[in-house]
Amino acid sequence: MLVIRSVLFSLVLSAATMAAQLDAVALHAYQIAPGPLGATLSRFAVDAGIALSFVPALTEGLTSPGLSGTYSTQEAVNLLLADSGLEMVLRSDGTYTLVQRRVTLENTTVDGVDQRAYNLPPVYSGGQVAVGGRLGMLGNTDVMDAPFSVSTYTAALIKDQQATTVGDLLERDSSVRSTGQTGGIVDSFFIRGFPVGEGNLGELAFDGVYGVASNYRVFTEYAERVEVVKGPGALLYGMSPNSAVGGVINVVPKRSLEEDLTRYTASYAQDAHLGNRIDISRRFGEERRFGVRFNGGVQQGDTVIEHQDRAVDIGALSLDYQGERLRTSLDLIAQEETFDGASRPFLIAAGIKIPDAANGRTNVSQDWGWSKTRDKSALLSGEYDLTDHLTVFGHAGGGRSAVARLSDQTPSIVNSAGDTSSIPGYYRFEVQRYTVDAGARLRFDTGPISHSGTVQVTRYRDELSRGIISGAPVLSNIYHPSESPKPSIPKPGAPKVSASELTGVAIADTLSVLDQRVQVTLGLRKQTIESNNYNAAGAVTSAYDDGKTTPLFGVVLKPWAHMAFYYNYLEGLSKGDVAPSNASNAGEVFAPYVSKQHEVGIKFDYATFMSTLALFQIQKPSGELAGGRFAVQGEQRNRGLELNVFGEIAPGTRLLGGVTLLDATLTRTGIAANQGNTPVGVPKAQANLWAEWDTPWVEGLTLTSGAIYTASQYVDQANTQQLDPWTRFDIGARYTTRIVERPTTFRATVQNVFDREYWSGVASYGAFSQGSPRTLLLSATVDF
Repeated sequence: MLVIRSVLFSLVLSAATMAAQLDAVALHAYQIAPGPLGATLSRFAVDAGIALSFVPALTEGLTSPGLSGTYSTQEAVNLLLADSGLEMVLRSDGTYTLVQRRVTLENTTVDGVDQRAYNLPPVYSGGQVAVGGRLGMLGNTDVMDAPFSVSTYTAALIKDQQATTVGDLLERDSSVRSTGQTGGIVDSFFIRGFPVGEGNLGELAFDGVYGVASNYRVFTEYAERVEVVKGPGALLYGMSPNSAVGGVINVVPKRSLEEDLTRYTASYAQDAHLGNRIDISRRFGEERRFGVRFNGGVQQGDTVIEHQDRAVDIGALSLDYQGERLRTSLDLIAQEETFDGASRPFLIAAGIKIPDAANGRTNVSQDWGWSKTRDKSALLSGEYDLTDHLTVFGHAGGGRSAVARLSDQTPSIVNSAGDTSSIPGYYRFEVQRYTVDAGARLRFDTGPISHSGTVQVTRYRDELSRGIISGAPVLSNIYHPSESPKPSIPKPGAPKVSASELTGVAIADTLSVLDQRVQVTLGLRKQTIESNNYNAAGAVTSAYDDGKTTPLFGVVLKPWAHMAFYYNYLEGLSKGDVAPSNASNAGEVFAPYVSKQHEVGIKFDYATFMSTLALFQIQKPSGELAGGRFAVQGEQRNRGLELNVFGEIAPGTRLLGGVTLLDATLTRTGIAANQGNTPVGVPKAQANLWAEWDTPWVEGLTLTSGAIYTASQYVDQANTQQLDPWTRFDIGARYTTRIVERPTTFRATVQNVFDREYWSGVASYGAFSQGSPRTLLLSATVDF
């Protein structure tokens, strides 16, 4: 039905398209003075008699040489946009818009994307999403050539949403749900109904590799883009440190720009949380081959949550060199986040009906509680073109995270009146991560078949230290929190509790024929897992050494330029469990768990608007303790349908959203009564819709609105305790102008405009969080 509708839509609009194409060759006389590119293009559109709309951010800081003489529309456009990196695209309705220029490379599997890590896929019409993303070892790939479901969110969306963290940004994706609580210290997610980032090891990739992104929270100050590759990513990225299989979140770091930039942003978040950010980019030397970019930020003040204060300090430096054959970069990041009265998720006693949620401003955490998180990361990257068809590449880096906090631990709700009990503790956590990889990409032909092959070797290691000293229970209530005296708890030590090492060897090849209309990707990764657990004396209590080989098979068929069908079979890898001390087989080590995904989908691209439809199934085994013995006797199967849309549906009107329907089942379990139940934290439906409209009566004014819907979720595997469904509405506006010839943007957003009280989501271990209260966000950005 969707295909038929798309074909009819194309036929209906063909007449308008042909008329616009004929007008493009008509000659007109122009006399337009040089000046800012945005203003020059607006004057040109009036003189040419065409309808032209574009995102103002695309032309910020750019100038035009002007136009004098008689030209066709296309000739005039080529002159006006010379050296701008932009091109004018004809829409199907006969109007025009601006997009980043796309270049077609010979003998690659990528449409318009340089395989070099430093040349990002262009921004799609509307500016919120890119036309492609990085697929781990496969490199940058156009979304229409990817046999996966991929979403790449841009810096423009990050700024316009006023997203402080990656968790804030991914509220835009219907396949992703955040399980971290507002005002808490951790960002964690569910992708396609499986947890990502709930453990003590960073689950987000940074520039395509694990081990560099900060452990508990990634801030957007140093993020150029955030990519979400949905489904198991063991072959593409290697096994994730915490065995996530629902998808991979990759943070693309900011690097120096072709044009110099000095940008300052001031922000305000209710109640009195103030922020200052600076973004500086410069290039130097012969042919401007050396680049530097610095991003720094300071945030401090009271948050919208009662009795809570937060301070954030961030510094990120990126250095790069871009030669004809050699390209290198060095990323250095330091961040610190401090909370007084950090929010915590809730557990609930068995057999109790979950009470209605309190207002999101209510804070059960004691005001004497505090938390401090420090992260430092570094990544050295490089690649060298040995020939025009062979490139070698490598990364080396790592990170260190240190957390200290004195607070009441996860409170448990003990009755339907909302009374809680929690154990306060002084908690310390430290982790060190190291990563290194090397590989090569080779492009060659065998007869009519073009190949893009990659080989890679990887090594990741982490060491975890942890300690806690607990105090006496603290009692409170979710609706009427009570104060308790600050306990006297000494600072604990932090002995090493575990060390893990993940090594892998991978090979993949994308074969294409018929001008890339048929593409097949094949790959294998051999992953080895070594892990030791330690007691307080430093002795090894259990050891693990095993591995698996995971395959990849993907197909893309493009019968028409604007349509692509795809299929993939992927496998994910999770570290095997060690039977706990209370099991009859305590200490038994189990082989790695292999998760399997089948996915089929279709993608439509109409130059300014794109939609994707995917059907998938993921099966993940797990270990369980039943009858006193621990064994691999559990399996969760998630089947789903995803519909995603983004781009401009009309001049000045942009949509970004989607619907995800999930049918999740415990297909095998050691507890017979739970067989066939719905897994914890997986709703049957998730939906997002965000819209922007450039008002015609005030130039530069854009109105925004959005909605997030999440269906009910179970808190326990017995399916006796359930959270209610919820919907959140946001509204906002932004105004782009020039003040003293400086591009300036003002933004305002109201989240949860109706101040609805709701439980926002469930973690895989059954803890659930309060939803965000109504919150006002303001910011102003000026380019100097």
